[in-house]
Amino acid sequence: MIGIIACLITLRVRCETGNNNRKEAMSSGTTTLRYAAGLITVLGCLPALAQEAAQDATEQTRQEAIQNVRGKPVGQAPEPQDERPQIQAAAEYGGVLTPKGRLILEPEFQYSHESINRMTFEGVSVLSTLLIGVFTAQDVDRDNYTASLTGRLGFTDRLELEMKVPYVYRDENERVNVPIEDSQDDVFSLDRELSGDSLGDIELAAHYQLNRGQNGMPFFIGNLRYKTTTGRGPFDIDRDSSGNPLELSTGTGFHSIEPSITMLLPSAPAVYFANLGYVFHLEDSVDQSLTDVEGDNIEVGDVDPGDAVRLSFGMAYAINPRTSFTLGYKNDFIGKTKTEYVNTINGSTTQVESQTLNVGSLLLGWNYSLSQDVNINLGLELGITEDAPDTTLTLRMPIGMNVF
Repeated sequence: MIGIIACLITLRVRCETGNNNRKEAMSSGTTTLRYAAGLITVLGCLPALAQEAAQDATEQTRQEAIQNVRGKPVGQAPEPQDERPQIQAAAEYGGVLTPKGRLILEPEFQYSHESINRMTFEGVSVLSTLLIGVFTAQDVDRDNYTASLTGRLGFTDRLELEMKVPYVYRDENERVNVPIEDSQDDVFSLDRELSGDSLGDIELAAHYQLNRGQNGMPFFIGNLRYKTTTGRGPFDIDRDSSGNPLELSTGTGFHSIEPSITMLLPSAPAVYFANLGYVFHLEDSVDQSLTDVEGDNIEVGDVDPGDAVRLSFGMAYAINPRTSFTLGYKNDFIGKTKTEYVNTINGSTTQVESQTLNVGSLLLGWNYSLSQDVNINLGLELGITEDAPDTTLTLRMPIGMNVF
């Protein structure tokens, strides 16, 4: 998202620089119209956003400006054309839409790292300085590598269609230490290393421009995203007889639908953006048999993943006509996952709920324009909350082309 939004500002500066030699009286209308036209040809990921100030000028002001330049009266000026700005949605959060007939192919590589160092205690606190129970030390390192290809097509000037196909590789190293009394080593250690790779969850999306963004109003874009279950979910991977995983999943295993709305407010040389969405994770029946610690057969019944509220906002700013940077913040509030377990021997049912998650990250981004059709976007996410990955690095190269 960071690199994509950043190119909004780069074009803004480029367009305004090209109009400096125009006559001052005509700059209010002509500069902005040329700026809007330049946005239509923008680089594949995020064309810059046009403010159509020419439509805000009155008929009298238009005639006076022309008369001052030419030194003679003019006739009735034509009515201004009601042109719709070309808006394109960004890959994840929404943004400026791809113009009609233009296709953007965006190869992407993403790396994320998460490290967990946790000390837990199970027992009784007799005094503030006296604890009776068991201490457990857990050290986990997780690395995720994702290579994906995203295609975005401007179906009309207001509607854009999107498809994303990822391939995921994950690895995890976990070490658990449990002190044991009267033991030769005094500590029981468990080392486990898991990995997994396969096709991830394919995503389909549609983005629609809701308004024209005239008279200084922000642009609003409606987004609808659907995530499939083409990846290997947590209940699709191989497990041992006790239910412990032998590999890592590459997908969520559950369908999800995410409606959201994006706001873009141009304010040269910056563009402010914000996105608010809600993710519906659809409940599913797993029907998978496991064995508990007592040797009883347990069947996993219905699983209802927690829904999520997604929020992001920030600002993109131009450094020069080719380079821009972005600063923002995003936060996902994920609800509890409810899992139903059925004892196949006595028929009893137990429902277990997970904890809620708060995933917040600081967004930093950089964009460089190689040409009118090719951009390089580099984004960095720094985890702020405890549930967020420590770092996420994303490299994108949007490539634009006209197909009709």
